Amino acid sequence: MTATAAGLAYREALPSGPPLGTLLCLHGYPESSHMWRAVLPAAARAGWRAVAPDLPGYGDSPLDGAPGTWESHLQAVSRFHAELDLGPVVLCVHDWGGLIGMRWACDHPAHVRALIVSAAGFFAFGKWHGLAQAMRTPGQGEELMAGMTREGFAAMLASVSRMDEDAIAASWKAYDGDERRAAHLALYRSGDFEKLEPYGGLLAALGVPALLIWGAEDPMAPVKSGRVLREELPGSRLVVLEDEGHFVFDDAPALTAGLVAGFLDEVAGQAATSGGSSAG
Repeated sequence: MTATAAGLAYREALPSGPPLGTLLCLHGYPESSHMWRAVLPAAARAGWRAVAPDLPGYGDSPLDGAPGTWESHLQAVSRFHAELDLGPVVLCVHDWGGLIGMRWACDHPAHVRALIVSAAGFFAFGKWHGLAQAMRTPGQGEELMAGMTREGFAAMLASVSRMDEDAIAASWKAYDGDERRAAHLALYRSGDFEKLEPYGGLLAALGVPALLIWGAEDPMAPVKSGRVLREELPGSRLVVLEDEGHFVFDDAPALTAGLVAGFLDEVAGQAATSGGSSAG
């Protein structure tokens, strides 16, 4: 962790020369900026400034009284972006970071140069998976949070991911204390997909390049969601990683970092061809 801004701890990687732009990475649940550990240096080698915050209550970022809802995370991202004066960014998101980030992008279209989306739909007709449904259910969610142990957490992740011990330890920080655990429930209980109804068409209206990265065996955000998103985003490209699941950035770090870096090269090349500004 290199610094804090707007109350959020964050990781950053810088290129050797003037940056071609800025990559802003938003992690999913229950991860942290640690999930971008291969992406950030790869982006820097490609000439980009790369920044990844820990959202409030995850990783090394405190809650500081934030309720942990979808809306409070949107506000946190806005404050973080403003304090670091990031300008237009390539937004790279995974899982809940996608629901937060894509909504933020639609609210702030001038801040977005391009999108990289993994394991995250953006549909008013979305449905929650079984674990999320349990967290959204009063009583059942509290029981689940209270009973979560380090060993049980590691076993749960091992059933769907190849995360190493460092990645598991980084994610476990999100369960450090009752306040953080309660914020998990607040996040999922605020996650009513009907809230996306006013956003219909706004993601496509951004008109920016988009790369979609999906695990073919994702049990929580099935690849069909990626295919629907590809249809909704003109000019987007969907890359499906065979034999991979939900946590593709942790399970296939070199592959996913290479995909991101290659896409950043394309974005920079398009900016150069069009004569547009690449600063960010």
